[in-house]
Amino acid sequence: MPAKKPPTPWYADGLRFKCTGCGDCCTGAPGYVWVNKADIELLAAEMEMEVPDFEAKYVRSVGVRKSLIEFDNGDCVFFDGKTRKCEVYAARPRQCRTWPFWDSNLRTPETWEATCEECPGAGKGKLYDIEHIESERAKIRV
Repeated sequence: MPAKKPPTPWYADGLRFKCTGCGDCCTGAPGYVWVNKADIELLAAEMEMEVPDFEAKYVRSVGVRKSLIEFDNGDCVFFDGKTRKCEVYAARPRQCRTWPFWDSNLRTPETWEATCEECPGAGKGKLYDIEHIESERAKIRV
């Protein structure tokens, strides 16, 4: 019996996204910016710090996972509130690089619509094909 082909995702024709640089995804309610060893190494290099020093200053443990620390208001520690820019954009974690193509945003057309309401760049700009979306989605589960 041949293997059953997985169902075609609802976004098979692609989705649009263009980052507006608004900074909204870096701010707001407390949460997590998950980082792995590779993310931490890139961030430490970007900050010209040794990995252990970077981790001691900017990373917290959450069970077996690691997350960047946040300011008291929930903003990412690398978000500059004056310029509304990421201070480590070139080395930003995979969670940030893969936005908005996360499982949580792609579950249904309704979850994507909610993402478009929160993010001014979601649903606009460049059309990304399903191969790109699936590649980004596979990098992290959020």
